[in-house]
Amino acid sequence: MENIALIESFSEFKDDKFIDRVTLMAILEDVFRNALKKKFGSDDNFDIIINPDKGDLEIWRNRVVVEDGEVEEPLEEISLTEARKIEPDFEVGEDVSEEVKLAHLGRRAILALRQNLISKIHEHDNTTIYKQFKDLEGEIYTAEVHHIRHKAIILLDDEGNEIIMPKDKQIPSDFFRKGDNVRGIIESVELKGNKPMIIMSRTSPVFLEQLFFQEIPEVFDGLISIKKAVRIPGEKAKVAVDSYDDRIDPVGACVGMKGSRIHGIVRELGNENIDVINWTNNSQLMVTRALSPARVTSVKLNDEKKTAQVILKPEEVSKAIGRGGHNIRLAGQLTGYEIDVFREGIEEDVELTEFSDEIESWIIEEFKKIGLDTARSVLEQDVADLVKRTDLEEETILDVIRILKEEFED
Repeated sequence: MENIALIESFSEFKDDKFIDRVTLMAILEDVFRNALKKKFGSDDNFDIIINPDKGDLEIWRNRVVVEDGEVEEPLEEISLTEARKIEPDFEVGEDVSEEVKLAHLGRRAILALRQNLISKIHEHDNTTIYKQFKDLEGEIYTAEVHHIRHKAIILLDDEGNEIIMPKDKQIPSDFFRKGDNVRGIIESVELKGNKPMIIMSRTSPVFLEQLFFQEIPEVFDGLISIKKAVRIPGEKAKVAVDSYDDRIDPVGACVGMKGSRIHGIVRELGNENIDVINWTNNSQLMVTRALSPARVTSVKLNDEKKTAQVILKPEEVSKAIGRGGHNIRLAGQLTGYEIDVFREGIEEDVELTEFSDEIESWIIEEFKKIGLDTARSVLEQDVADLVKRTDLEEETILDVIRILKEEFED
């Protein structure tokens, strides 16, 4: 009876989707053999017979019968007198198989057995889940919001697996309620103390790429390839696409008539503004295309320093830079060039770095973040707009403008 009582401790696991019959029996045997080693010092002379379907378990201890007083290896030998207590007709030299009841192991050992068994099965489950989701890294996955925390939301999939989406992996405009279905990519899977930690992301450029695979048939079929995707989550993205078939217009196929094809992706990403551009190996042309919707007059590249000096008409500059400097920043990420914007017809200008003796470097960096690298590019901006677009105080901005004006007045 005590065997069956213990076997019930794994009955709840035997139908587990992650454990097949062979694996379950291997786990059980391993657990019981560890218990035997602790009790007897070795498990070499023990046979364990398990039938998990019926809840049967038998443990048999095998020893050789020797004359009384000649037992030298108690784990392997049994005296004739002791053997005949088991079966009266045993003779010296015969093999004796004696059933070991779980009660012989002791109450504490039985409790430890159960705990060890549950731990081993959970460990197996966790390893299997880890491998399952490791194979899904970079792919879109859907799960349901289970719990909302300040720094993350906890999701559960249909199998009850826990998935974490930290705050910084959520699009700023995302708003979730308990029970909502959420799509994202499996960004990373790690084992933390034998438990898999599955991280989902909606901010990764890979999520954007995978949405193209799902929503654009030509991308899914391999007729159009995504060369690179960069994004500022919830704000703006740029995707460079190419086709090996000259008959296919990759941009047109991705965007669709009046944006019909890309609309679902834009909506999924919280109305993120997506520019789709044709990829080219011509770096100069690529920089020009990456700065769309601005119309570029000319581009001068320094391939060694990976910098690009772009000349535009004054009315095109704000388009090139974009709101919050998003357009020029993404263009730089897409092309791999640090892009400096210059206004056509205005030759006299000075790089902001030239004022580093009067303006602190961190203030210059704040202007650079929004695409303002030169004195004139700053002077042409509205002060109130600069306060909104940077983390600088109005007083600081006015002081910078005073310094820059003095340069040109001199």
